[in-house]
Amino acid sequence: MPAMAAAPTSAHPAAPHVAGAAAGPGEGRLWGVYAGLCLLSWLLYAVAGGEAQRGDWRWLEGAYEATWNLGPPMVLGLAGLPWARWLAARRAGPLAAFGWHVLGALLFVAGWQLLDFAGAWFFFGIEHAQATFEQRVLWRAAWGVFIYVALVLGFGGALAARSAHRAALAAARAEAALVRAELAAISGKLNPHFLFNTLNSLLMLTRRDAAAAEQTLLRFSRMMRYVLETHRGAADRVTLQEELDFVRDYLELEALRLGERLRVDWQVDPALLNEPIPPLTLQPLVENCIVHGIAPQRAGGTVRIEALRVPAQGGNEAHLALRVADDGAGCTWPPPPGTVPRSGVGLSALRRRFELDFGGRARLAVQSAPGAGFRVEILIPCSELHA
Repeated sequence: MPAMAAAPTSAHPAAPHVAGAAAGPGEGRLWGVYAGLCLLSWLLYAVAGGEAQRGDWRWLEGAYEATWNLGPPMVLGLAGLPWARWLAARRAGPLAAFGWHVLGALLFVAGWQLLDFAGAWFFFGIEHAQATFEQRVLWRAAWGVFIYVALVLGFGGALAARSAHRAALAAARAEAALVRAELAAISGKLNPHFLFNTLNSLLMLTRRDAAAAEQTLLRFSRMMRYVLETHRGAADRVTLQEELDFVRDYLELEALRLGERLRVDWQVDPALLNEPIPPLTLQPLVENCIVHGIAPQRAGGTVRIEALRVPAQGGNEAHLALRVADDGAGCTWPPPPGTVPRSGVGLSALRRRFELDFGGRARLAVQSAPGAGFRVEILIPCSELHA
């Protein structure tokens, strides 16, 4: 019964379910791979062990050799996944892990020797068992260590890959949940001060001009409807026209408070009005301009709103550029460490939204300096607009 070097090929990840080994989600596939590799190893060993003499293949002898030599390590290999899972759960240091692996290799080798000795004793008697043990003890020990290493690497690598995948998926879901929560905070509120001021302005307007008050209430109701209708996921879209209409209604209501102090410069390409964009993209930026740039100045100022198509730098792909700027006092940007930046309503959430929503291809850039106003530009690749 010569021993062949094909035995190590049986030691790869995965095998049929064994009693006592808790099979988690996806482990059935792992066991299936192990069973397939065991079967392939057995077939290859059987073919190699069946010597070709005079055109006749000694299939029975080859099958016998394959079963006798590969059977014990294949059976012991069923403990590879539970063992690898147990070691991973211990989170031992390098020295302790090495010690556990030495112990595991010794147990694997001893188990193989014991199964082979018991089988030889049962079928052929104690003398044959002792003779074959002495003949094979060294090579079986060497191959046992090799197979143990293959089992640990295979099963351990599969568990580590699955754990890394789960961690990455959990991190992505947590990031998405955080962004959705931040967006919900934006879409679930208009600035309370804005609502308070608007209601006060409406009260005064009803005493002076009932018709104007009615039109203002219609604008206010349209804004509330837009906010409620866009209280969706981060991947939803509205047309640029719808977002601009919402911004116009917002600016009309702010004009009740600021009057001629609020001036607006619109630079919008009409060809882009049907382009889809995430809801509540421009209004938070316009609100920041009014709160931080226009309202603090006695003379007021101008909010500039642009929507145009621009060529991409270093490529052929065009971008939709959305820009909102004011001519207020501005600030140092990026802010020095330890200072509170002028982030206003939703600027950080908008940055995170575009990083997540467009797979890192969109850009949100801020430009500001003392006395130079505040400007935010959003660039969305045109190929992403209808994705």
